[in-house]
Amino acid sequence: MKIAFFTEMNFVGKIPRSHNNMRTEFAWMCALQADHCNIQAKPDKKYDLGIVIIPKKNPMFDLDKVKPYCDKVAVMQEGPNWLWQDYPLEQQIWYYNTLISADIIYTHNKSDQKYYKGLTNHPDVRVMPSLMIEDSIQPQLEYEQSGVMIGGNMTSWYGGFDSMVVAQSFEEKIYAPSMGRKIEREEELDINHLPYMNWTQWIYELRKVKYAVHLMRTHAAGTFALNCAYLGIPCIGYEGLDTQEICHPDTTVKLGDLKKAREIAKELRNNEEFYVYCSQTSKTMYKEQFHESKFKI
Repeated sequence: MKIAFFTEMNFVGKIPRSHNNMRTEFAWMCALQADHCNIQAKPDKKYDLGIVIIPKKNPMFDLDKVKPYCDKVAVMQEGPNWLWQDYPLEQQIWYYNTLISADIIYTHNKSDQKYYKGLTNHPDVRVMPSLMIEDSIQPQLEYEQSGVMIGGNMTSWYGGFDSMVVAQSFEEKIYAPSMGRKIEREEELDINHLPYMNWTQWIYELRKVKYAVHLMRTHAAGTFALNCAYLGIPCIGYEGLDTQEICHPDTTVKLGDLKKAREIAKELRNNEEFYVYCSQTSKTMYKEQFHESKFKI
């Protein structure tokens, strides 16, 4: 099957398996051996399936621009399923009609699949699971893991303050990535902020820590929990994300249940048997449910 992804990125071609910034959309393109095309450009060939990632800041894209070049056209969810309702009304209506006009809707999680089915009554709504392409990652060196990684910055989008508070229960150094929504004065907190980095560098930094907390209410592709599972790092997070619920079943809490999250953190810190069980479970579930060999569209 000939597949193309259409996004805002300004390049044409395929993603090599050795790519050092193998973030989620690149991993999908790579696994499917798909071409990438700029969403505004005209392809120079025909495809069996075109997958359109509608830009968050420019959602009024007309699928008729790509339909002449694709036998079927799919729209892929970008961000949380409610994001489009922050658009002006005319853009909300446009986006809704775009979903209905697509041949397929691809979503992040099973909960998103239910949402879009109910929203559109579309006959073909599927889950496009998050995945990793592991080729650019060198074997892990043997060293003592320590510290706890939180999954985002101090905004409601990431829930970073909640994660920081729970992470303090481990009584270890706290680390955090620098994301696009990082706010001023975060450096004044007792957190070690990592610099901006590509995906491979991120994996190398993440695998140094022993614990992870990502109490992010904004449910999207769930790559943080997936990366942790691949590395065998127990991750405390909210239900609603497939990667969190499946790979970290014993460290998943209900939305807002910081009390339970703190209890789990203390159990991971004080009970080595529980920690090892959660670590091994995450690795096993990653291989059984999210390894590239399981990937289907």
